[in-house]
Amino acid sequence: MALSFDELDFGPPDYKEMLPPILERNYGKWKYHEEIEPGVYKHVSESGEEVYTVRAGQPKFIASETVLKLCDLADKYANGYLRFTSRHSVEFILDNKDNVEPLKKDLAELGFPVGGTGRTVRSIVACTGWVHCHTPATDSPGLQKALMDELYDYFVSEKLPTRLTIAVSGCLNMCGAVHCSDIAILGVHRRPPKVIDEVVSKACEIPSMIAACPTYAIKPKMIKKEDGTTLRSISIDGEKCMYCGICYGLCPGTPIADPKNDGVSIWVGGKISNTRGGPAFSRLAVPFIPNNPPRWPEVVETVKKIIDAWASDAKPDERMGEWIERIGWAEFFERTGIEFTHKHIDDYIFNIRDMNAGARVKGRELKKFS
Repeated sequence: MALSFDELDFGPPDYKEMLPPILERNYGKWKYHEEIEPGVYKHVSESGEEVYTVRAGQPKFIASETVLKLCDLADKYANGYLRFTSRHSVEFILDNKDNVEPLKKDLAELGFPVGGTGRTVRSIVACTGWVHCHTPATDSPGLQKALMDELYDYFVSEKLPTRLTIAVSGCLNMCGAVHCSDIAILGVHRRPPKVIDEVVSKACEIPSMIAACPTYAIKPKMIKKEDGTTLRSISIDGEKCMYCGICYGLCPGTPIADPKNDGVSIWVGGKISNTRGGPAFSRLAVPFIPNNPPRWPEVVETVKKIIDAWASDAKPDERMGEWIERIGWAEFFERTGIEFTHKHIDDYIFNIRDMNAGARVKGRELKKFS
């Protein structure tokens, strides 16, 4: 017998099955909401019921023991309900106002700061980085920690023109959703993977590697050894390689990590919101900064410069990308002190439509840097 769609184990369960009772009762009946303070919202229903949401920031990785402690807080203050947001925050839905302050106090004792709503910096999104992934050029959780330590005051207090989203991804595969954040930090490889012929020959399926390459940069290769035997391997065309690291995921004989040439790029101006100019992708601001763990001081300093320039001049509710469009890219580079180079000009050889057109910078502004 064929199973119905509802009976298939496919995808996440319907979120309505896990709503707190007070949200289920008032679903679609909310009259208004207001922000009490950074990290605390109040929603009022047409029925008169009130709900208080407490949001706290969290690191990329937390231990199972810590999750259990958060669950204990949910049992104590929120009738056993909590949720983890897509931006690395944990939220508690309270139906009793008197529980807000005790919950905040207990969260502080666990090291979870309450904030990240209103005119603040949101929790920084990060991919798994060096710990769990084989393709990153930088360590996202480490950068997340270094950045948030410096931007903590912006998380717990409203000192910005509007919300500020930051994301970190270790490589151009962008598991950290960097393409739609106000400021995005993206790890970049600058050399194609190395080919260890002996490993490729013994441990890898060459046809699968060739098929998996998105730019057809991998070709089969036969190597004649001194003893007269042949070795099956591959060659990688550096002109076509986009440094995605997919081949390394299939074969340990093509490592892409390079301590000398791997580093960090910074992108700005992305957003998901439909307000005003609509959604936008992040655009290149800094092509390359060398990795300098564990605190990445050059990256942190550059991000702070960008935030300070935006915060000092942006109009209320003006997102990073909207501010840049208003003042122009030439002014952006001047105010932030970031060097404009030829790397900012779009010269992607496979995009004939805008090849060498400089899509990142308007033509009239290029004169300032010529």
